[in-house]
Amino acid sequence: MRISRFFALVALVALGAALGACETTSPAQQRAADDARCRSYGFKRGSDGFSKCLLDIDLDRSADRRASREELMLYGGPRFYGAPYWRYW
Repeated sequence: MRISRFFALVALVALGAALGACETTSPAQQRAADDARCRSYGFKRGSDGFSKCLLDIDLDRSADRRASREELMLYGGPRFYGAPYWRYW
């Protein structure tokens, strides 16, 4: 009885950790975090430097998404023997 309670507790903690890791940020929260990051660099809100900082952060985020998507397609694509399918195009 004591061992099954232990495993139930471990499973519950693992489930909570897994669900807690799935949190996403809303666009408003992301914008606020980007604003705070650019202000921490010393840019004033409304200046050209602040706008460029926000643009650079957005471009970095887009590049990261693109790189992870390409990595998934490269290493997580279909599994078969022979040359990769994209070599035939």
